[in-house]
Amino acid sequence: MSNQELNSRRLSATPRGVGVMCDFYAERAENATLWDVEGREFIDFAAGIAVLNTGHRHPRLVQAIEQQLKSFTHTAYQIVPYESYVSLAEKINQRVPIEGPCKTAFFTTGAEAVENAIKIARSYTGRPGVIAFGGGFHGRTYMTMALTGKVAPYKLGFGPFPGSIFHARFPDALNGVSIQDAMDSLEYLFKADIDPKQVAAIILEPVQGEGGFNIAPDDFIKALRELCDQHGILLIADEVQAGFARTGKMFAMEHYPEVRVDLMTMAKSLAGGMPLSAVAGRADVMDAPGVGGLGSTYAGNPLAVAAAHAVIDIIDEEKLCERAQRLGKQLTGMLEEMKHRNSAIADIRARGSMVAVEFNDPVTGNPSPEMTRQIQKKALEEGLLLLICGTHGNVIRFLYPLTIPDEQFGRALQILSNVLMNV
Repeated sequence: MSNQELNSRRLSATPRGVGVMCDFYAERAENATLWDVEGREFIDFAAGIAVLNTGHRHPRLVQAIEQQLKSFTHTAYQIVPYESYVSLAEKINQRVPIEGPCKTAFFTTGAEAVENAIKIARSYTGRPGVIAFGGGFHGRTYMTMALTGKVAPYKLGFGPFPGSIFHARFPDALNGVSIQDAMDSLEYLFKADIDPKQVAAIILEPVQGEGGFNIAPDDFIKALRELCDQHGILLIADEVQAGFARTGKMFAMEHYPEVRVDLMTMAKSLAGGMPLSAVAGRADVMDAPGVGGLGSTYAGNPLAVAAAHAVIDIIDEEKLCERAQRLGKQLTGMLEEMKHRNSAIADIRARGSMVAVEFNDPVTGNPSPEMTRQIQKKALEEGLLLLICGTHGNVIRFLYPLTIPDEQFGRALQILSNVLMNV
């Protein structure tokens, strides 16, 4: 079966709304390598959109799933519970940077986790309002689309969206948005749109994912915590993309040791390719919904839970937080060199191995999605899979498995540097 034949079948069988980036079809994968149905090999710097921090088919993860498969595949945790769910919650409760006793509930997707975090926040506070930020991405369900701070392609043609959702500005030094500008936008919302005493939660990504890997400044996080405390608002960290060693720490919020959030959402690399998400939070907040108020048929699926146990063990035993920092420094070092040779590189942002490079037109200074797509295309032709993000589509983000062999990582950087010098 050829890629061309499969593509023809896809166009006939599936809707255009499910956008597909690559024109080739995966047949197998191992760690940081993908092979298509025609035998071509690719270095995977996309990792299923940040899902594979521990790589494709890590032996420990495969073993854990196989072992669980021999016992049972599903009971619905709310009907017949199982120990692995409880012990995984205990592991996460011990690790999340949240003050005091914690509790964790499991779901299936990142959007589900965010939806449930909002439910919990509203239940605890008795308030309807939620504030998110421009450039943020929180999912594709109706609530999470409303929270997402980017219109195309996520919101086009799908409105109206749930009410009591508001957006403030996110600090962006490159584009002239200061921390004070961002905080002023919140104060403006309180004057023009919603009484702060009606706001249940403020939700943000410590490092924006789809928004372009914009890193929340330390002083901004501190100011948000103070504002939330002043008005009785819960602070939610969406770590769906940033969690599980990507930033050089288990969770991105650990980079802000003076601040503790009330709730955290996580998914993606939590289970290394199996569908699993979670909401963790202060025990008193998590206990606000009544019995039966939280749950889902597949929430905390035992196969996915087994995979998540393996992921946490792998991160610890293979020291992937430290490795994320080392690989990130190696990549950013190369990008800094390229910045002197390619005047289109406007900014390089990195927290551990959550690295991105932004491209602007050297003449006009405007965002250049055209050049960004050209770089992605040329890299793919050389066997390197890259993802584009950013509000203007002019950012390339790097999401390689943290388990990638050093030699293969070096080859990938050589491909990237050659593309950047010749684009």
